[in-house]
Amino acid sequence: MTAAPESLREVPEHQAQTLGGRNVTLRFPAEEHRARLARTRAEMRRRGLAALLIFAQESHYYLTGFDTAGYVFFQAGVITADERPTVLLTRRPDLRQAETTSLYEEVRIWLNAEDADPAVDLKGILAELGLAGERVGVEFATYGLTAANGRAVERAMAGFAPLEDASDLVRGLRLIKSPAELALVRVAGELADEATLAMIEATRQGVLDSAVTAAGVAAMLAGGGDMPAGGPLVNSGPRALFGRGVAGPRRIEADDQLMIELGASFCRYHVCIEHTVAIGRIDPRQKAMTDLAAEALGEIIDAARPGRELGTLDDIHRRVLDGGGFAQARFAACGYSLGATFRPTWMDVPPMIYTGNRLIMAAGMVLFVHIMIPDTATGLAAGVGQTFVVHDGQAEPLSRIPLVLHSR
Repeated sequence: MTAAPESLREVPEHQAQTLGGRNVTLRFPAEEHRARLARTRAEMRRRGLAALLIFAQESHYYLTGFDTAGYVFFQAGVITADERPTVLLTRRPDLRQAETTSLYEEVRIWLNAEDADPAVDLKGILAELGLAGERVGVEFATYGLTAANGRAVERAMAGFAPLEDASDLVRGLRLIKSPAELALVRVAGELADEATLAMIEATRQGVLDSAVTAAGVAAMLAGGGDMPAGGPLVNSGPRALFGRGVAGPRRIEADDQLMIELGASFCRYHVCIEHTVAIGRIDPRQKAMTDLAAEALGEIIDAARPGRELGTLDDIHRRVLDGGGFAQARFAACGYSLGATFRPTWMDVPPMIYTGNRLIMAAGMVLFVHIMIPDTATGLAAGVGQTFVVHDGQAEPLSRIPLVLHSR
């Protein structure tokens, strides 16, 4: 596959208005961020929330453009349901990024000290905004709020303002991607293909499977991508049956197998794909397993249409694999949503794709489906996966690599 033109990977930074005497550069036009904030505030008012405490880095990025790894410490955004100023509470190392890459109107700093309690500082901000006694939503279900910090928030707010879990509020809005977001997603798809092809090319007897990983990461970065929010997963030999990556390299042997699952990232937007590689002799049973997995994935992509329940996609996964004799080997879910995500994972969940999930698919959703068959009876593994965009008509796959058992 030829590389995409460099112009596709030169994403312009849109100049936002001057905020408090500072110029801000954003990944999207300021108007798009403001429209996202307006939708968020409308949903807050519908739920009767006076304010929303943002702890998910994905929400910071989506609403204001703020891009940092500082969420591993205590970091919170305050969004009110009306037009009061948006406020970010963070640490000093994140100050300049917050000032130049976000639409947060005020940035407050808490300082590391033995007696530091940023949750109390956060309560002080809410008090300044006149929110005492008002209902406040909190993004509890995020890596940006540890259990310890969540308890600190609850202690600080006890008797001041009632809290309720609003983890799904911004996440739900992020499910539908705008045309500007989909443009970034498509570039991530090109990067995923380039990385996977480089990894397949690097696969051969005698090399460490970590060298295969290195080939994929190098291709993504050389192509203008970011470090992905997770992985890549490259498991060889018996490890190919694992559902997660493991530490320590393994040397690829004769008549071996390799499972590749990666997420390529462009401006934080991820596209995942999965492929299986046979090294040396091809076992016809593994080829048949891969063909079955590809059949299931093809049917799922064909069935991904607006108005249908998300769980119906996993119904297909179960029907095809169970019919092929792999009811005990298959997973209980076959995929999940993707978007702009930060470490530790590229998975943008919920939603997961499992039977019974009644979420209605809509145009603009980006979904990753992978069909994994770890057959412990034979020691063989087969897996294929693609990311696609749900449209009003046929879904749009974001990979051009054939769904076959690759051989080296």
